[in-house]
Amino acid sequence: MHITIVTLGSRGDVQPYLPLGLGLQRAGYGVRLATFNTFREFVVEHGLEFAEISGDPRSTMNSEAGQAWLQSGRNIITATKQMRRAVAGDEIIQSFNDVLEVCRGTDAIVYSFMGATAYHAAEKLEVPSIFALLQPFSRSRLTPSMIAPHLPLGGRYNLLTHYLSEQLIWLVASKMINRWRRESLNLPALSWNGLFNRVYEEKHPYLYGFSPSVVPRPADWPAWHHISGYWFLDHDPAWSPPEALLRFLEAGSKPVSIGFGSMTGRGAAKLLDVAVQALEQTGQRAILLGGWADPQSVEVPETIFKIDAVPHDWLFPRMAAVVHHGGAGTTAAGLRAGVPSVLVPFFGDQPYWGRRVHALGVGPRPIQRRALTVPRLVKAISSAVDDEPIRHNASVLGERIRAEDGVQSAVEFIKEYLGA
Repeated sequence: MHITIVTLGSRGDVQPYLPLGLGLQRAGYGVRLATFNTFREFVVEHGLEFAEISGDPRSTMNSEAGQAWLQSGRNIITATKQMRRAVAGDEIIQSFNDVLEVCRGTDAIVYSFMGATAYHAAEKLEVPSIFALLQPFSRSRLTPSMIAPHLPLGGRYNLLTHYLSEQLIWLVASKMINRWRRESLNLPALSWNGLFNRVYEEKHPYLYGFSPSVVPRPADWPAWHHISGYWFLDHDPAWSPPEALLRFLEAGSKPVSIGFGSMTGRGAAKLLDVAVQALEQTGQRAILLGGWADPQSVEVPETIFKIDAVPHDWLFPRMAAVVHHGGAGTTAAGLRAGVPSVLVPFFGDQPYWGRRVHALGVGPRPIQRRALTVPRLVKAISSAVDDEPIRHNASVLGERIRAEDGVQSAVEFIKEYLGA
């Protein structure tokens, strides 16, 4: 049996689906991973079949609309408008058509949040599909939507936030999706409130790639919504760290790592400057990670080591704390390492993960990107490194996460649903 995994976005949106694909491959499935060409080598070198979907995530996020989207922060209305601007146009329709083409000939489709056009491709191709997410998106009376204000207003409020979140997301995509359904798929358009209600009526499976120790399952989630645990991709055993990095680690106390992945945008220089000033004031040693920023262009003291990239599963356990943007994958890696986390969320699901880290007692209160200042970052880093309860909680949570096998649990769920 052959399965196609469709996932779009930055590396953090793609990487977790690679170990999921490898787990399915070990279970005897043929697996194709479909994503942007940026990740072709990354996918192929791990032994999975690759299929290209047109688009360039860095170009999108560096555009004027993409930068406005990044700056939208927690304002869901503004974020929705800017996301619609960033992803609109004929290019997005081409990527929809690519999704359909890469799914031809497959027996089942697993798709991510950003790859959700695969749901419609599966309908056209008459094959089963599974919604595989890295953040919670199921309706509940017990907890509000991840993108809504968390107010103690009871079950009706909580459930309403889920319906509103679904409708906002459908509002962004409905015009383009319905045009594509009519013109390319020869399928009827969906109504203004039809998509998510339809998914629930179909009992369409949701598969969540995060730990139940981080996001406990609400008692009112449907049975066909499954939390498997994280899907981690460990570094290649043949990889070895640079000698200069090893010498730095051995030369003093445990450092903190600071990196903001693909979320830095045009404010990268200012962001790095704030980080360096905060580190100097705390007297803390640090590893300054690159991503889409350029740490090599920043002047730093000898107590800070600059490097473009290091596997998180190797680096984070050697840190006193990790400072990052709150992407789902980086958050997972920090929690798994069992060290405190300091989150500086930009937009999307990042503020949610910042709240979860704080609520779990494994990091200080998150600092929104727009509110980031040197004094606030100094306070947060000092709290993460010196607060014994935070350090203890992080260590205990890390042990729990490391004891889970999220990939195997996900594979079993998929096998049961497909009946093969």
